[in-house]
Amino acid sequence: MEITKKFTILDKYILKQLIEVFILGVIVFTSIIFASDTFISLIKQISEYGMPLNIAFMIIILNLPAVIVMTIPMSVLFSTVMTVNKLCLQSEITVMKACAISLKRISKPIFFFALVMSLITFIINETIVPLTSSQSKTLALYALVQRNIPEGKRNFSMKELKEGNYLKRLFYVEKCEDKQFANVSILDLSDNDKVQILQSKTGTSVLEGWQFNNASVYTISKAGKTLNTSWIEKTIVDFGSDIQRQLDKKNDGSDLTISELLPYILARKKHISKKVLIKYQVHFWEKLSFPIMTVIFVLLGIPLAITPPRVRHNRGLLFSIAIIFCFYLIRAFSISLGYNHTINAFTAAFLPDLILGVTGYLLYKRKTQGI
Repeated sequence: MEITKKFTILDKYILKQLIEVFILGVIVFTSIIFASDTFISLIKQISEYGMPLNIAFMIIILNLPAVIVMTIPMSVLFSTVMTVNKLCLQSEITVMKACAISLKRISKPIFFFALVMSLITFIINETIVPLTSSQSKTLALYALVQRNIPEGKRNFSMKELKEGNYLKRLFYVEKCEDKQFANVSILDLSDNDKVQILQSKTGTSVLEGWQFNNASVYTISKAGKTLNTSWIEKTIVDFGSDIQRQLDKKNDGSDLTISELLPYILARKKHISKKVLIKYQVHFWEKLSFPIMTVIFVLLGIPLAITPPRVRHNRGLLFSIAIIFCFYLIRAFSISLGYNHTINAFTAAFLPDLILGVTGYLLYKRKTQGI
């Protein structure tokens, strides 16, 4: 309440316009990111791995916080540029200048809004995103394990393909009721040097795959020679292994908080490759550098949104796209340098902030001196 009392009519007027455009920006940018990235990934999982549509929809919901974290800085930039540009086109900046209101004073509510959004970005990224990212991966694996369970069917066969559309495993099941299998035979061709045949009286589905109890396993060479015959009390066919490797390959620590990520890195520093280690280190510092970018975007957006007197059209959208493009271009370049060990992880994460921050400060300082 004390903070709101300190807001003047001018502050409330600017904040109102900022928030309206900000909400629009979040909706637009979230839709674009979902359409270009998340949906394509989910369609691939649905077509290649047989993921059910209801599970895919739940994964979309769980991925929403991570996408919103990315769109908040972009939306703050978009709302800043559009609002300031609109004030210029309607000559409101000129009127404020005539009333001895400087650009610094006009910018105060905008920077306040950016600081609040920066804090919200950090909080969401530290509390909600790790939880939803972890649940999303678990749900994806669960869907793959539970896929194609032929409930109530009898005397059916299934096949699992590997890369290149070659047969990996062939299943024969006498019956399946309540996700319990009876009299299962499996032809396993996943190993290029040998063939395995598994026979089991009972089985069920678990998170790691399909579990079979009291199974007989016959190992045969490619030439047809029996190499081994064994009895196994419990074995699991890991349906989720392929996508698990893909998820681990893409994993950059997004399902861990800062307090969890640092000890995680230290504990595994000697047991993981340098490439994986630098990925976790970069992501650790990005958890701090990315929210700061919200304020830097405002620092860049305000001076660029000040329209020269002869320009009578809104250039906000164009400038927003240009700044976002520059940020992600510099970010991709700096992270690639970090992954190649050309620069350390801290520099790789904060280099975009440094370059755009200095540029924004110089532009803002020059513009405030002129107005």
